[in-house]
Amino acid sequence: MNTEIESGIEALRALLEVIDRLRGPGGCPWDREQTEASMAPHLLEETYEAVEAIRSGDAADTCEELGDVLMNVLMIARIAAESNRFDTADVARHITDKLVRRHPHVFGDVDADNAEVVLANWEKIKIAERSARPTKKQGVLSGLPVDLPSLLKAARLGEKAARVGFDWPDADGPREKVDEELAELDAALASGDRAAIESELGDVLFAITNIARRHGVDPESALRATNHRFIERFEYVEANLGERLREASLDEMERLWEEAKRAEDRR
Repeated sequence: MNTEIESGIEALRALLEVIDRLRGPGGCPWDREQTEASMAPHLLEETYEAVEAIRSGDAADTCEELGDVLMNVLMIARIAAESNRFDTADVARHITDKLVRRHPHVFGDVDADNAEVVLANWEKIKIAERSARPTKKQGVLSGLPVDLPSLLKAARLGEKAARVGFDWPDADGPREKVDEELAELDAALASGDRAAIESELGDVLFAITNIARRHGVDPESALRATNHRFIERFEYVEANLGERLREASLDEMERLWEEAKRAEDRR
């Protein structure tokens, strides 16, 4: 066993002992009150914080936030173990078995010399696994969380469908589809039908995720970056106008907005 694995096992053992103490007699009242359901929002929040830290490139922050995610995972497993549902070892064994099963090109005799083949095989194995578990919904698009952010979910749906051949033959197809959906949105806007507008707007957003996929861009990341730029530029406008913000003209706001954009370009 290499030194890194040994060190990791020792650190995980220490964390498990801390969690056991927190949940045990004389432990922390807050931790002892938690349930699997009450911990779920904390796991989600810590996951988002970990993603933000990873994107920032700050190693110390990323390490800390990943630790928070790990603590939540182990706490939920500890709570489940108290009612004999499953424990940390079950969680670890389950993911270990899954990783081995879904990497036959590493642990078996299947050939896969590029990532595209790996992903295609992964989907085939997932579908076969679901077929063996009749209580699970089966199908190419199954398995995505209900509460996954809609933009991210749209991108994943497109990826899954494309892996079984449901895709345009070239990158021009998704772009043409956006034009088609925009024309339908224009017609809905002209009609004033709110339900139609909502439906067609959704189609436009979904179509755009396919452009992102075909060009190797994560739409969730792209929109997050745009949101960040919007905040920075608007805060520049706000800082320059101060208390006059609500009385300022649109022309004045746009002039400051353009100043903020030029400042970005100089960085």
